[in-house]
Amino acid sequence: MPAFNRLAGPATPKPLIEVQSRDLVRIPTGDQELDRVLGGGLVPGCVVLLGGEPGIGKSTLMLQSTMAMAARGMKVLYVGGEESPEQVRMRAERLGELTAQLLILPETNAAAIVECLNRDQPDLLIIDSIQTLYQPAVEAAPGSVSQIRESASLLTAWAKQHSVPTLMVGHITKEGSLAGPKVLEHLVDVVLQFEGERNHAYRMLRANKNRFGSTAELGLYEMLGTGLAAVENPSDVLLGQTDDDLQSGAAVAAALEGARPMLVEVQALVSTAVYGTPQRSGTGFDLRRLNMLLAVLEKRNGFKLASLDVFLNIAGGLRITDPALDLAVIAAILSSALDVPLPVGTAFAGEVGLSGEIRPVARLNQRVAEAARMGIRRLLVSGHGRMDLGSIEGLEIVPVKRVNDLHGVLF
Repeated sequence: MPAFNRLAGPATPKPLIEVQSRDLVRIPTGDQELDRVLGGGLVPGCVVLLGGEPGIGKSTLMLQSTMAMAARGMKVLYVGGEESPEQVRMRAERLGELTAQLLILPETNAAAIVECLNRDQPDLLIIDSIQTLYQPAVEAAPGSVSQIRESASLLTAWAKQHSVPTLMVGHITKEGSLAGPKVLEHLVDVVLQFEGERNHAYRMLRANKNRFGSTAELGLYEMLGTGLAAVENPSDVLLGQTDDDLQSGAAVAAALEGARPMLVEVQALVSTAVYGTPQRSGTGFDLRRLNMLLAVLEKRNGFKLASLDVFLNIAGGLRITDPALDLAVIAAILSSALDVPLPVGTAFAGEVGLSGEIRPVARLNQRVAEAARMGIRRLLVSGHGRMDLGSIEGLEIVPVKRVNDLHGVLF
């Protein structure tokens, strides 16, 4: 059901306890990763805003999802303000089979789009992109704050009135936030962020806002020649090294993104500074957190890293925000600084505090199960948390309380 209805006449207050709750009826998109992030599918009348870097695959994700829904008999209206119908057709032919249920409308006039919607009454609306639309009554250029606000408000009101799910593609600024007025994010029900390195094959879909579900879920895709393919087992593709080619500076972290456990490879390189000022670089990892961990190593563990270059990389081109990566980052830096590979089959899951203590992380049971599934033989975790994990065949749980203890356990 829609989040609200615009009814004629004034509304009257009534006790909240008298309001009848209704179950949300989800519409599956046919894309398991998109459904996961949305909370099970689209809600009738919901408005979804998708943002991401140029060329990351936003239009591809929207088009292949709508093609799957059109193939099930839903009437889809795809409003293309950035590409011609011929360009959209070329991409669609690469993604799959076309059906007559998918309609294309090359229009940027928001009022004309609403007229078309009232006439054709689609089951799903796609706007690509919201920044290209304009309202003739507003004296401003397309893409301006007032035009984006008014165009989005008009389409959102129509979607709510007719209970039609609407997906909008949005541009982002150079800082990575959605372009346009902040009210645009307040107007919509769901804000999705499509992330990834353009030179890597993997993409991550996150929910920054979701009125109908959790914002903790994560969708993972691989960009192929035929479109975006769902990655069902992230650990299988994110672990790069094998037992035969282990090098120093590589550590495996038992991460958790949303409700999905995955093993990721953390790579570190510590070398003599070529220039006067040592460099600190982190790809896929927060640089400020890296500087904090280096300070902890120097202060609490006695490692002199102030005059050395430190480079950190999360393999696969993904950006991981889980604090459980801290322990793996510390281990990778120590391994590279000593030029000694870490023991084979070892993984890490722990957050590092400023005093050098290793703090427990959430949902350790899921991390342990994923590590066991991937053949990890030893998992280092915080020694301060509860250790009622039971015994898992082939996997040793090693509690570590401080960073000082980590060096002795590994080397």
